[in-house]
Amino acid sequence: DILRFANNIASAAHTEVMRQCRPGMMEYQLESVFRHHCYMHGGMRNTAYTPIAGSGPNAAVLHYGHAGAPNDREMQDGDLVLNDMGAEYYCYASDITCSFPVNGKFSAEQRALYETVLRAKNEVVASIRPGVSWVAMHELAERIIAEGLVEMGVLTGDLQAIVDAELPAVFMPHGLGHNLGLDTHDVGGYPVGTVRATRPGLRSLRNVRELAAGMVLTVEPGCYFIESEINRALGDKTKAKFMHADKARSMIGKGGVRLEDNVVVTDDGHENLTSVPRDVVDLEEIIGSAYRA
Repeated sequence: DILRFANNIASAAHTEVMRQCRPGMMEYQLESVFRHHCYMHGGMRNTAYTPIAGSGPNAAVLHYGHAGAPNDREMQDGDLVLNDMGAEYYCYASDITCSFPVNGKFSAEQRALYETVLRAKNEVVASIRPGVSWVAMHELAERIIAEGLVEMGVLTGDLQAIVDAELPAVFMPHGLGHNLGLDTHDVGGYPVGTVRATRPGLRSLRNVRELAAGMVLTVEPGCYFIESEINRALGDKTKAKFMHADKARSMIGKGGVRLEDNVVVTDDGHENLTSVPRDVVDLEEIIGSAYRA
């Protein structure tokens, strides 16, 4: 119930951030809106971790928002913004990420990217139940993202060959999610006897277990256009042959998208604790609505 409360307040805070977002604001102002809502309406003095409000190219920086890069960019018309912010109540954490256009209108390219990541998140969440392999869920998300990048013209070729070449990890270089509870990155993902994978992407997983009732995990697929990762892949013949180089390079600087829900594994399936707007139509209605008559 405490985790559910932390998610309810944080979900409402993310929605309020959407309402107040518009070009010309500073990233830290979105963080401020989130913090205020959680304290004002939930009595939550602390966030679960340092909030990330990365706009434009900063959305491709996985742990942006720290003291060295303190959410201090002015958001521009046409930017995507990635907000990874969670509330903490009696030490129990929520960890939610929303991504959307600062001006409230998706370009065709932004919508294709967003809906690819949304499809990955939704299919993983729908698959969660006891006995499911978390490694298999990561691989499912990777495959959907690779498929979307083919549709966008960033990648080309046979989908299985693209996956075998480890290209999905170029665009999602982190794990699918982690345990959540008394710590944002809770313990228990690597019981005694388990071995960490060496393959890119999989080696970043914080959980390699089969799911069991009572577990709480984040589901957070993402797709980012990171200059160093793209350039490294273009320099690797086994990867470059599946990439449209000009298209891939053109995406550098446009940031990325991550969508993150907090999910409980139940006896017969799952419960999604997170309740933020995800559909493109709903987002375009909400973003910036605080300023409309």
